[in-house]
Order: sequence, then structure tokens, then C-alpha cells
Amino acid sequence: MRQSKPFLPILLLIFLSALGNIITTVNASYLYHTCSSSDNYTMNSLYASNLKQAVDRLTNSAPPSGFGLSSTGGKDSQNQVNGLALCRGDISPNDCKTCVTSAGQDIQQRCPYKKGAAIWYDSCLLKYSNAKFFGKNQNGGFRFYLVNVREADDPTSFKEQVKNLLNGLSETAKTSRNLYAIGDLEIGSSRKLYGLVQCTRDLWTADCKKCLDDAIAELPYCCANGAKVGGRVVGGSCNFRYETYPFFTA
Repeated sequence: MRQSKPFLPILLLIFLSALGNIITTVNASYLYHTCSSSDNYTMNSLYASNLKQAVDRLTNSAPPSGFGLSSTGGKDSQNQVNGLALCRGDISPNDCKTCVTSAGQDIQQRCPYKKGAAIWYDSCLLKYSNAKFFGKNQNGGFRFYLVNVREADDPTSFKEQVKNLLNGLSETAKTSRNLYAIGDLEIGSSRKLYGLVQCTRDLWTADCKKCLDDAIAELPYCCANGAKVGGRVVGGSCNFRYETYPFFTA
């Protein structure tokens, strides 16, 4: 039942073509962030030093391949920092570095002295915690929606096409080297539907597929079951997006 769903923040964005062009050309565009509700650290503490080191490592390790992990602090459970950075699969190493650098600076300002935090930009994700989260599906703990408020002209047909595209991309992503897939689908004589799915690369293949399938199952809550002309479900371990205009580089 709808009322049984956990509360999720819903961001309503009207992705008109002009706005879409702005978003896809500004690689460091901020989307959302979340801060841990407990576990603080203090200025000039060992955790603060380990966090800086972890973020610095991510800004250097993630850009070449679009993904990076970092763990600092050894086996000290109170001061260990585990960090992850993921860039959208179609962006260049230079744009990835710009995005991760901005994210690393921004999240510490938005979540001051919090031992756990995550921030999403249009082109990258950066998260860190004193808890060990590598290899774990974190979409269940937090996710958010972005949806175009305009409904498709033929919603019944359109929502089926959205599901078909995303389900197909989910199958492709689980066997891809980077757990990432993009594609398009003809929806008329001169129109296409575009989709993107991606998982963080610390997940196993089966966990990526489950993460994406669970995200796609959120279509009724984020996007009127796919009848809206554009939408996203974004979480800590995977995300999808679909639009009626090209928003990625093939």
C-alpha cells in the first residue's frame, strides 16, 4: 500500500529542453546530499585528518576510470574513514575530477563534522562513513526522486516503453564491466526515449541487478508509474534516469 512506503524526499524538476541542456553541460551541478544523524568528529581530530586524506585520494583515484574507493585510519573503528566516488559513465576523466573535487569540498561544508555523508551531482556521487559499506547495497537506506511534472501524451503506452527500456538496460548493466548502460527506444516516427542506469562498482553483479530492479520498482512513486516524460531514482548504490531528449554522451 502507498502509505506503507518509507518517507523519501521528492524533488520536482521541470526538465524542459533548455534546462536539460544546462544540466548536461554543467558537470558539477549539485542535486542533493544527506548527512548522518549521529557520530560527529571535531576540528583537528584524527578523524578530520583521515577524512581529508580519504577525499584527496578519491579525487586522484576516481577520474582515470570513473570510480574509486578509499579507506584511511587502519583498523581504528572510531577514526577509520571509508570513501567512495563514482562518476557518470559517459563523462571524461577531466570532468570526473572536477565533479569529485567539487563534491569533496561541498559535502564537508554541507555536513560539517559529520562522520557520514553523501552528495550527488549530475555527474558524480561521493560518500564516506566510519562504517564499512563497501559491497553493500545502500539504496534501501536513502534515495531520492527527480521527476518532470509533465505527463506523456499517451501515458498508458509511454509508461510501458519506459519500463521496457529500463528493464533492458538493467540486464545490460549487470554484465557490463562498469555496471553502466545507456540506450534509447523509438517511441514514434521522429521521437525517442533515452535511458541510463548505473551501479557503484563495489557491488557484485547480482547485487547491482537487484539494486536497479528495486529502483525501477519505484516508478509508481516517483514518476506516476513512468507516465511522466522524465524522471530519476537516485540512491547510494545505483540510479536510473530516463528522458525524451538525449542527456548523455554515447
